[in-house]
Amino acid sequence: MGTYAGIDYGLGQSNVDRETGIRYGVISQNSVLQSWADSSEPEYGEPTCPECGGSVKDSSEVEADWNTGKDYACVECKQVFWSDRVFSDEALGYSYTGDGYKLTDCLDSDVFVLKSPYYTFAQFCSPCVPGAGNLDNPCTDGPKTYALGHDWFEDQIAPYPVYSVKTGELVKPE
Repeated sequence: MGTYAGIDYGLGQSNVDRETGIRYGVISQNSVLQSWADSSEPEYGEPTCPECGGSVKDSSEVEADWNTGKDYACVECKQVFWSDRVFSDEALGYSYTGDGYKLTDCLDSDVFVLKSPYYTFAQFCSPCVPGAGNLDNPCTDGPKTYALGHDWFEDQIAPYPVYSVKTGELVKPE
């Protein structure tokens, strides 16, 4: 584990939880690939009208003679659509919320740890995610950074020390 904390390109203003002062963490999806693949859910964005691009409503919220009971209705176009027409065919991203975590994908191949019951100390990220901590580079002199627990890793052991946000105590692998 290194000691060089790196440069805080966020100048203390970005990628930090304002309530706790803990930095958001970034880790390569490859470091937790199986857990991420098993846990994350695809996001398809907000439903939009395939004709005009405007917003649509759940068809049960629209009382009109043109509403034929499909899933979504566009009040602007006065048309109704099934779900498969109002969402993107491809996932716009992936996320996971549960067990005290709030995670999302970022930079095409990383996981962004926005909330966690755990933290560690990590080197600052490059300018790509200013102010966040790079969980692939743990660092004793780095900022306190939200981290993934031991159970996210293949051998059930994180490559960095894991601390409890609640107690501040070191969490040992089970």
